[in-house]
Amino acid sequence: MDLLALADFNLVARHEGFGRAARASGRPKATLSRRVAELETSLDLRLFERGGRALKLTQEGRALFERTGALLAELDETAAAIASGGDKPRGRLRISAPLLFSQTAMGKLAAAFAVKYPQVRLEVTTEDRTVDMVEEGYDLVIRVNPDPDDTLVGRIFLRDRLVAVASPSLVRPSLVRPGLIPSGRIRPADNSAIPAVVRGAADQAAAWNVTTPSGKSRIAIDPVLRLSSLLMVRDAVRAGIGAGRLPISLVSHDLAAGTLVHLGDVDGPEIALWTLYPSRRLLSARVSAFLDFLKDAFPMGTSDELAAYVGG
Repeated sequence: MDLLALADFNLVARHEGFGRAARASGRPKATLSRRVAELETSLDLRLFERGGRALKLTQEGRALFERTGALLAELDETAAAIASGGDKPRGRLRISAPLLFSQTAMGKLAAAFAVKYPQVRLEVTTEDRTVDMVEEGYDLVIRVNPDPDDTLVGRIFLRDRLVAVASPSLVRPSLVRPGLIPSGRIRPADNSAIPAVVRGAADQAAAWNVTTPSGKSRIAIDPVLRLSSLLMVRDAVRAGIGAGRLPISLVSHDLAAGTLVHLGDVDGPEIALWTLYPSRRLLSARVSAFLDFLKDAFPMGTSDELAAYVGG
């Protein structure tokens, strides 16, 4: 495949037209049109639908554009790095990160990374859904407990755990010890279920299974409030509306201050934050730089480090 023709195709696709691509690049429109036509002939595929003023990618053209754009950008960056005598990270770095991590830590991380690597243009998108890295043009994704994927490689950079917490006002004061409610004594005096703040309408649990220093315990709950964000859940729990299940990193300062009490560790898998990237691509300098940056920010990868980084 002719790489120059492929580069011209990407230029036209990126600017959505031969005229705009010609003006942006300073190259003749006729040359771009001829090179794209030659590429279509060599591939025996129609890459653009030409009609009227509109120029649209065909399904095959969009697939080629999505799969080759990042590779050509990496080739350009590699050539520029060699020409400048070094491999300093540069260029665009697109990252998809989950909502809670973005709300609590990503802004601070992104700002510090931008200061350290001013030639990298960092773009962070916040979303909890599973993204197609190649199709959507991401260089790196951060995910919580991701499903196995043979097309991706990555590493855990942070670990956290869920805890059940509540305001001291929800339990009998005589039963509260600093940071912990004795096992089996977390219900109100009338033995009814404890009011709870839960995340989302899908959480229909009637009880939480927790582990305390005294052993296993089961907390009967009455969901009085359903919220879509863990930050909202934490704020409502702080206000004393009900108990909640939250990452320890999000409430460790409250537990230390005694404004929340620890009902127990929620039974279940740990919370593991992964960085993932496509295995079939060479790791670019900018992705390597961001991975090293995360390692420096969280050298042990513990919830205490995350809590300290996030602050109160």
